[in-house]
Amino acid sequence: MSEVRDGLRYTAEHEWILVEEDEALIGITDYAQGELGDVVFVELPEVGQTVTHMEAFGTIEAVKAASDLYAPVTGEVVDVNTELSENPGLINASPYEEGWMIRVKVTDAGTLEDLLDTEKYKETIGEE
Repeated sequence: MSEVRDGLRYTAEHEWILVEEDEALIGITDYAQGELGDVVFVELPEVGQTVTHMEAFGTIEAVKAASDLYAPVTGEVVDVNTELSENPGLINASPYEEGWMIRVKVTDAGTLEDLLDTEKYKETIGEE
């Protein structure tokens, strides 16, 4: 079973978001990293770039597959987890803590309503 945390919102594409006032921390879920297998590379935007709700903001490559990463919200990237370029395996080992990807200053909080809560995400991945 995958870990699905309370207090986060989720996309159907398996990204998570933790909103803290007007900023949000974004990564991929435990389920997603498990499906991908060992993560070997991640490409993320640079600080200052804008990400757009449900548009690709980067890519993740693993032994089994490569996939786009989708932004749960629209906003400006204010921090990037640079540790991932040296150690992308942090995404597998700690998807909700050390494996976070980007921090965004949210410019359109209305899009948060489109995201899944914990229960809906569990239904999406078949873990009710």
